[in-house]
Order: sequence, then C-alpha cells, then structure tokens
Amino acid sequence: MRLFTPNSLILIILFVLLTSCAHDKPRILIIGDSISIGYTPFVTEQLARRAAVFHNPGNAQHTGTGLEKIDEWLGTRQWDIVQFNWGLWDLCYRHTDSRVQGNRDKVNGKITHTIEAYTSNLDSIVRLLQSKTDAKLIFVTTSYVPEHEAGRFKNDALLYNDAAKKIMQEHAVIVNDIYGESMTIHQKFGKGSDDVHYLKQGYERLGELVTDFIITELESLEGN
Repeated sequence: MRLFTPNSLILIILFVLLTSCAHDKPRILIIGDSISIGYTPFVTEQLARRAAVFHNPGNAQHTGTGLEKIDEWLGTRQWDIVQFNWGLWDLCYRHTDSRVQGNRDKVNGKITHTIEAYTSNLDSIVRLLQSKTDAKLIFVTTSYVPEHEAGRFKNDALLYNDAAKKIMQEHAVIVNDIYGESMTIHQKFGKGSDDVHYLKQGYERLGELVTDFIITELESLEGN
C-alpha cells in the first residue's frame, strides 16, 4: 500500500524546504507603540525575503510597561535584531475626567513619566535587553507630535528624544532617528494637527525608513 503519491511527496519536500528556509532567516523583533504597529506590516512585507519580522503583542505603551513585559516579549526565541521605541506614551498628560480618547489632557492632566523617569526606565530596559539577548539593538526615536495634540506638547518629543539618545550612546546602542522625516511625512499623510497617527500612506513611508535602516544592519550582521 502506497502511503504517498509522487505529487504528495513533492509537496511534503517543498514544505520542509520552505519551513527550513524560513527558520534560517534572521529574526527581528519590533517593540513599540501604535505608530510601530502601523508601520510593521509594511516592514514585514518589504523584508519578507530577507527576515522574519515580529511585533510584541499589542501596544508597548510606555517605559513602565516595557520594564514589566520585556521578558515576556523576548520569550525564548533567538533574536538577531531587536528594535524598540518608547516616548509618546511617556510624555503624554492624562486626566481621569478628560473625555478625549485615552483621557488625554495637557492642561489639567498629569504626565505619565517625567523626562527623568523616562531616562531612568530606558536605562534599565537597555540593561535588561543587553543581559537577556545577543541581538543587535536598534532604538527608534519618538515620531512627530503635532501642535494641537490634546495630551502632548510638540517640543517634548524633541526633549525626550535627546534624553533617549544620550542613554543609547552610553550603552552603544544604535539609533534610527526618524523624528525629522516623520514630521515631513505627518504633514502630508498625518491624520491631522491634533493626532499623532498616520494614514496608510504615512505608515508605509515610515515603514520604508525602518526597513532601510534594518537592511543596513542585516548586511552588517551578514558580513561578520
């Protein structure tokens, strides 16, 4: 009795080969907020032939959430690159009485994390990452905050980015500084002057910035 036909054997062999190839691809973990959730599908598509891209489940929110969940997100997989970002949630002001989505209120609200707390949390997160994975680490700066955003001050993004870049320099973590480009992209493809999010075209453009940077780092890893 024949268990497999010639055609079914070919399909099994192809499946094994494809699975093996996928397993051999570099693994990239993206940790981040809703902006990263928006551009990750484009990064995944653009890197499909070169790497397997994953995003942490849900929204990474602020650095406090990162400290709590970093072990869970890293899991037991061997990562080649871990890209991470925080900032937009950290610098957000919220008030329980606000009716704006997310209780945002930069007039009467309380900031989620001061710049000092943000800096301290980031420092701890980087130390944790470096102790738990051999992956190349990439920090992505906070994206543009438009003028009329309900819970965030425009200039805080620059201040938090500067603080984050100092921490990354101390730990020799490379930085993909997307802020300047994100401002230009937001002006064309943002959801409005009161919203940090983007239209589909905006996320696609941000995805290109992230993809190009990752490709450079992949090539660096392949050259070692």
